[in-house]
Amino acid sequence: MSQYAGFELAGIQRKVRVAFFAEILTEGLDGAIRTMYQLIDRIDRERFEFLFVYGDGPSNIRGFESIKVPTLNLPINAGYSMALPVFAQSRLKETLQHFAPDVVHIATPSLLGSFGLNYAVQNKLPVISIYHTHFLSYIDYYFKHAPFLISSMKQLLAANHKTFYNQCHKVYVPSESIEAELSGIGIAPQRMQLWKRGIDTNLFSPYKKNKNTLQKLTGNSNPCILFASRVVWEKNLETLFEVYEELQNSAEPLNFIIAGDGTALKASKTRMPKAIFTGKINHSQLAVLYASSDVFLFPSVSETYGNVVLEAMASGLPCVIADGGGSKDFINQGVNGFKCQPYNAKEYAGKIRLLLANQAMHAQFIEEGLQYSSNFSWEELAATYFDDVTELAGKNVLTAV
Repeated sequence: MSQYAGFELAGIQRKVRVAFFAEILTEGLDGAIRTMYQLIDRIDRERFEFLFVYGDGPSNIRGFESIKVPTLNLPINAGYSMALPVFAQSRLKETLQHFAPDVVHIATPSLLGSFGLNYAVQNKLPVISIYHTHFLSYIDYYFKHAPFLISSMKQLLAANHKTFYNQCHKVYVPSESIEAELSGIGIAPQRMQLWKRGIDTNLFSPYKKNKNTLQKLTGNSNPCILFASRVVWEKNLETLFEVYEELQNSAEPLNFIIAGDGTALKASKTRMPKAIFTGKINHSQLAVLYASSDVFLFPSVSETYGNVVLEAMASGLPCVIADGGGSKDFINQGVNGFKCQPYNAKEYAGKIRLLLANQAMHAQFIEEGLQYSSNFSWEELAATYFDDVTELAGKNVLTAV
């Protein structure tokens, strides 16, 4: 246990109080929210008291004090919304004043995140944040029909990120690549700390392999190429379509499986008419697909971390991914997987064919991937987070005394 296990001032011990701001807390919606719940489900109630402030999500977060604020649905990304604290300012201020947090946790630099940051600055409270979503990489996709705006929008967003995160006392970043990129736009390196992600190796495991499930899904025993993700344009779907077309001409018939749902699903079905679409599936079903497929294909360059790549590796599934975004750091080229030029469909297709033809390499990638993925523990990451939160809170209390 940390030396900051509680506050002991004048013989009085009390819990660390954390105000936790998150845009969405709908459990299981995406990797960022699953990461938040890995922490939420490990809160030691004898050491901590949390107040959750969020837009969409359940009416209550695990029995802690919770306050929901009005939201606006985002038309460019179905299922996602933006919290609007301006319509709940009085209620928020009253609740925060009564709760009296020692630390503020902010999930994203949104309107709600900015509200939380301003509250922390005004009350001289330490702020911790986890860099969940690489919004900078989304600009290319959201403004693809107005390319003349891309450069200026990236500059605007980078400036916003710099201002926001340089006011945080600690920013967890998931990969060395993302850390370097954020440093490049002016976020102070001393504020950033490498904090990767864990993996449930009981859920994602090669022991979940079930070829009968794949045969029922595909109707044959051909090799299976799996793409698992939200089916949205920022996942570099245009390159995915091109890889599909390249592989349609393979000497050996292949199955192309798309696991997931999203705003680009209809377009994806049109562009990949022979692919098999599972729609949205749960983690248990996904674990079987990972363990039973032959190659995992992931051309996305917008990943902050890339949970699906680590899940595939932990399932014994060799990966062919983009040399871009945070997930590229998982791959030791030619040792535990392949990284390709992000938009070069021929390279992805060539590497997939090579893996399917070379069983020794295929087996090597499985073994190396399993070994690599075994090093990621949610328990250790959560312990680091709670110790850091408590240390920040302790310093803040001691400063205020």
